[in-house]
Amino acid sequence: MKRVVVGLSGGVDSSVAAYVLKEQGYDVIGLFMKNWHDDSVTISNECPWLEDSNDALLVAEKLGIPFQTVDLSAEYKERIVNYMFNEYENGRTPNPDVLCNREIKFDVFMRIALDLGADFVATGHYCRKATIDINGKEVHQLLAGVDGNKDQSYFLCQLSQAQLAKALFPIGHLTKPEVREIATKMDLVTAEKKDSQGLCFIGKVRLPEFLQQQLQPKTGTIVEIPATDPCYQQTLPEGLSQEELLQLQAKPFTYMVGQGKIVGQHQGAHYFTIGQRKGLNVGGTAEPLFIIATDVKENIIYTGQGQQHPGLFRQALHIQPHEVHWIREDLSLNHGESMPVEVRIRYRQPLQKATLYQFESGLYIAFETPQSAITQGQFAAWYHGEELLGSGVISS
Repeated sequence: MKRVVVGLSGGVDSSVAAYVLKEQGYDVIGLFMKNWHDDSVTISNECPWLEDSNDALLVAEKLGIPFQTVDLSAEYKERIVNYMFNEYENGRTPNPDVLCNREIKFDVFMRIALDLGADFVATGHYCRKATIDINGKEVHQLLAGVDGNKDQSYFLCQLSQAQLAKALFPIGHLTKPEVREIATKMDLVTAEKKDSQGLCFIGKVRLPEFLQQQLQPKTGTIVEIPATDPCYQQTLPEGLSQEELLQLQAKPFTYMVGQGKIVGQHQGAHYFTIGQRKGLNVGGTAEPLFIIATDVKENIIYTGQGQQHPGLFRQALHIQPHEVHWIREDLSLNHGESMPVEVRIRYRQPLQKATLYQFESGLYIAFETPQSAITQGQFAAWYHGEELLGSGVISS
């Protein structure tokens, strides 16, 4: 009998994942990951780890499977939290959930599970895995979940073939209502539990307070750049190579100190991200202000009015060579090659038609339609149909 360790989070998805595996005849063990101790930055009653641990234990008892808790808080702080602080300090916006899956769930946690004699590790993600044969070699595919409204393949975009080989996603073929129906039928304590929000394993946090643990408040100015600013009227020179054209299209707009109009103050440019609207506390404009750029060195936030402000949009993005990651290594591009794909640059964003271009300087993604709020530090993930092929950290 194959043994599977399920990451029981105390939510309904992982609960039903454990149930499905048990029904399929696996030897199932439930393991709860405790990755965070500091409740001071967590909004009250939102995903406290103790309540989740108790719910996970009750589910394990109901299903009749062994259960234990593992404390991974030291690894989580080192690999996720410290990385987050560093990225925000440098004016980038990290995605801790993607990193948590790559570094914690399918690395540290997976090694613990394998030490327990597990053949596989399972989670409650809404995605699927398929295995195909290419020239006599097993190749694992990461596929979108059947429930288009809950598909979580994006969060797993950094997994490797070795990690996928040992991974199971038991509820990827189910919709969220079907998962809740199973949990209700089985009388699981998590059946009606709300989905957790916020940072992976921490819960819903007040991000400024979280960041202030290491990044000190620092008063700076909020500047408004009008949509008619001359910097948006530049035309591309003729005779450019494909790589030169992409370099210009992927280059973020830059603003000079003294450009635009000061409209307010903030407590630290490193607390904000491109595309953000809330938290500026600036009124009196015809349309809401959106952040179009942050300058952490000069501590200035640049804003523009409305969702269609030209400062929000770009035609392309760039990924550094060492940040390009292919789940389907057999499909990776050689220098000078291109590939039509569909791309998302944030969770839940509808897939966008684009083309990948690989050069020695890195990977460029050119979109059919200009994209809003392309943000350094976030992950771009590229798909072919329902299969996620690869991803990379946006550098510009």
